[in-house]
Amino acid sequence: MTTTPKPSASEDNGAGQRTPVKAALASFMGSAVEYYDFFIFGSAAALIFPHIFFPDADTNAAVMSLATFGFAYIARPIGAIILGHFGDRIGRQKVLMFTLVLMGASTFAIGCLPTFDQVGWLAPILLVVARLMQGLSAAGEQAGASSMSLEHAPDHRRSFFTSWTLTGTQGGQILAALIFIPVVALPDEIKFGIGWRIPFWLSAVVVVVTFFIRRSLHETPEFEKAKKNNEIAKLPLAVLLRFHWKDVLRVVLCAFIAAVSTVYGTLAISYGKTIGNMDESITLWLVVAGNIGALLTQPLFGMLADKIGRKPVFIYGALASAAVMPFYLRSMETSNTLLQFGLSLLVFSCAYAAANAVWPSFYAEMFSSQVRFSGLAIGTQLGFLMAGFAPSIVAALGGLQPGGWVQISLFTAAIALIASLSALTARETYRVPTSQLGHHVAKA
Repeated sequence: MTTTPKPSASEDNGAGQRTPVKAALASFMGSAVEYYDFFIFGSAAALIFPHIFFPDADTNAAVMSLATFGFAYIARPIGAIILGHFGDRIGRQKVLMFTLVLMGASTFAIGCLPTFDQVGWLAPILLVVARLMQGLSAAGEQAGASSMSLEHAPDHRRSFFTSWTLTGTQGGQILAALIFIPVVALPDEIKFGIGWRIPFWLSAVVVVVTFFIRRSLHETPEFEKAKKNNEIAKLPLAVLLRFHWKDVLRVVLCAFIAAVSTVYGTLAISYGKTIGNMDESITLWLVVAGNIGALLTQPLFGMLADKIGRKPVFIYGALASAAVMPFYLRSMETSNTLLQFGLSLLVFSCAYAAANAVWPSFYAEMFSSQVRFSGLAIGTQLGFLMAGFAPSIVAALGGLQPGGWVQISLFTAAIALIASLSALTARETYRVPTSQLGHHVAKA
């Protein structure tokens, strides 16, 4: 068996130098911004919005509020087609700059919205519009960042470097939770007045910092080489659907596993508050702990996938998440805080983090540079629809009622099984050189 040569981090690819560390940093920061914004919306949807954007703060208001969280996932497939096209046509870096600004602007706008008491049903309508803009932005962020990191990385360390895209997601969620925790501790008059708006306004600061980091990042050698050789597809979507439709479908089903994150970060905290009568700040600290743990474990899972392959690490993460989730939910019905934190770390940092760290390289390696942005964006965003509506679907099925841990656990098990079976059908690509990934895609 031949081994793949191990190029240096600064290897010349005929079109420019690989800068894996810089690309990983830019991807980390961009994802941190995107998911800071996404997570504060999820936290607000669970804890704040039922009280200010809907007429009655009862179970129906909670379900409608969680549904607004899911609306971003409707916009994501549309955004994936549009942004994927331009990402494969004009380059990864330009599209990533656009997604950064769009996410920052839409998040800041949410903090300025009027409430239901002020304008009636116009308030949730405006909330949904702003949420749709967040979804359009997120549709291109992870696909572009993952493509960028993978194409800058050395062949033998692609999973490690691309894992930093999702580690940035955890960084953003930690920052969001740390800012949101003091908000929920405020008196109701302040919390439901100006308090909840502050985290949304603060997103502007993070966007500005990341803008300057990302602006200096060069386009990837793979894309520049394709451009130099006139190998840019005129219509990437047509090439994708003709030669890679099976891979797109495979990514859609594998991406169901992202529902574990929304169950953990949105539905579970609502369950803990509603059924377990947990303090709101404790539910948020559980998420912080899990994400801090993932900051440490995800790069390790990425390194492991570079040694033994993408599939075994991804499948472990999916199945382990399903196995641990019911214990985590049941702990929320107890007063044992130590047990709750231990299981939070187990379900997210030691189980889900494995799949989360590996999927950027696992999915991206199914496609050539010609259609990588489009394939990764469209496949993941269609699959993420399940993640977006998981909280409201399971809540509507009784997940926020006594004994609802059963419905939540069964749902988690179902999506983990679907993702694992789909992953089993994929090609193992960890030994394939970057230039040969998706080589069967025809030139267009």
